[in-house]
Amino acid sequence: MTTQRWALGGDLNVARIGYGAMKLTGWPKGDRPNRDTALAILRRAVELGVNHIDTSHYYSRDGVAANELIREALHPYPDDLVIATKVGALVEGSDLALPAVEKTGLTRDNLRRGIEANLLSLGVDRLDVVNLRMGDLDRTETPLTAPLETLLALREEGLIRHLGISNVTTVEFTEARKIAPIACVQNLYNLARRDDDPLIDTCAKAGIAYVPFFPVGGFQPIMAERLDTVAAHHRVTVPQVALAWLLARSPNILPIPGTGSLDHLEENIAASALKLSAEDIAELG
Repeated sequence: MTTQRWALGGDLNVARIGYGAMKLTGWPKGDRPNRDTALAILRRAVELGVNHIDTSHYYSRDGVAANELIREALHPYPDDLVIATKVGALVEGSDLALPAVEKTGLTRDNLRRGIEANLLSLGVDRLDVVNLRMGDLDRTETPLTAPLETLLALREEGLIRHLGISNVTTVEFTEARKIAPIACVQNLYNLARRDDDPLIDTCAKAGIAYVPFFPVGGFQPIMAERLDTVAAHHRVTVPQVALAWLLARSPNILPIPGTGSLDHLEENIAASALKLSAEDIAELG
């Protein structure tokens, strides 16, 4: 069972290793588990202490949608379960293939549509955390201010509890904090991709969670001899070392590894108990 905790948004007490639901759908590419396995994974994650699940309405392919799987597996939801979702340039999962000028999810009407779609598909009256995902369009034509103000208004309506931002630059992070209270930042970060080191430290000082997507490499798994060395020393897997390194990096980091395998789920969550030594961390660089 995962035991390390963080107060997401200051009031949502979550286990630091969560679960990312994208792989349950095979979106945007790749294999996916069958429906029974997907439901079993979600239920087992909660049994093991996971209470932070990351999803989106647009995580959907060929009729398989992450939100609907979550609802079928877990509704009525445990009182302490936190479901974080996201909205952005994509409205539907298939929009990924559209040219940038045709991705319209950041307009006021489509942001509301995205929020309402998440509410309906998850079967809730209020969303725990909504991340505004940026970076999918030309940043000079899609500033963060207007869409974040739209989400702030929806928060004031009672449809959203906490706001986060995703796939953002440090400049956008600074801008966002002037507009709305920010509970979390969700960016690409892992042992091999450390560009956000300064941003993580800034978030930690402000009490803001940093949620790294692709924490073990995503579609390009982290491969390094030094990882193999540390994993062999502890008799664990390379992904477990990568997750343990993230947990050791900063207390505000909340990894959300996704998997379509029950065995890998168990391994990922067990990584919270893996304590890396100073020598291990030095070995990993």
